[in-house]
Amino acid sequence: MQPFSYAKVTTKEQAISTLKQDQTAAFIAGGTDLLGLMKDRVQSANILIDINSLPLANIEISATVVRIGAVCRLTDVAFNPYIQEHYPVITQAINQSASPQLRNMATVGGNLLQKVRCPYFRDPAFPCNKRTPDIGCSAINSYNRMHAIFGTSEHCIAVHSSDLAVALTALDAVICIQGAEQERRISIHDFYLLPGDTPHQETLLQSGELIVAVEIPNGSFRTKSHYLKVRDRAAYEFALTSVAIALEREQDTIKIAKIAFGGVGTKPWRAWEVEEFLQDKLLNQDTLTTAAELAVKEAKPQQHNEFKIELVKRVLIRALSE
Repeated sequence: MQPFSYAKVTTKEQAISTLKQDQTAAFIAGGTDLLGLMKDRVQSANILIDINSLPLANIEISATVVRIGAVCRLTDVAFNPYIQEHYPVITQAINQSASPQLRNMATVGGNLLQKVRCPYFRDPAFPCNKRTPDIGCSAINSYNRMHAIFGTSEHCIAVHSSDLAVALTALDAVICIQGAEQERRISIHDFYLLPGDTPHQETLLQSGELIVAVEIPNGSFRTKSHYLKVRDRAAYEFALTSVAIALEREQDTIKIAKIAFGGVGTKPWRAWEVEEFLQDKLLNQDTLTTAAELAVKEAKPQQHNEFKIELVKRVLIRALSE
């Protein structure tokens, strides 16, 4: 790891000002992803700006929205009584992420900005367009079992890593970003970018900006929500396929369905066409089968991950059934 200096800040303005003074600087809260990247020489920073003292660790609840501060620890969010009761999909997604030790340290903002777990990205010995634009994608013609089947391009097939982001996508969350002059609010659907021919540009976060909070609208669908994750082992493992579902039902009829997949897309993958199909449909086997086929209509598997197509269908059917 290259040497760096450490700067502790107490205000958002101080944090952003320090970042603007050195473009190689980076914010650090839990550090569960950043420090690993620095040790592997995938990322470097002259200054690490400690934002743990910023007033961004609260969960604020109103009649219309829940606002979760970016420095909230994942464990605190998952075990918040209001979140557990009204947003079970968030609690379930967090509790199936990483390990208890990492969840105790990791923050909401850091989790949403974590880098992909593509082994070719995290090993500087391999060419990777995310690290160095236009150098090539090692994953496409190599072992790519864990990679994406949605939203890929000839420049990148790395899968998005965050479980929490998938749950928030199904809940139509908004990312709140503080810049030098103003705060921006961006829908999570727009916040994450497809790789296209610029896979190094992963989000709409601009230089000198800081995620300060996530806002989740209140809605009748939120309590009937569920997160299902399929992985190679039961703990401390990333998803092969996952799905976050939030439903509003009248007896056996689906009135509103919000669905997002993880482990299969280059960003949290919202199933818009499936949601439209499910509206006002009876929840029966014919509906489930048709929805599952719609979910994989646009899939483009790689050499080693075609099995994810069937997995997507099965997790969707199981999650809707549950």
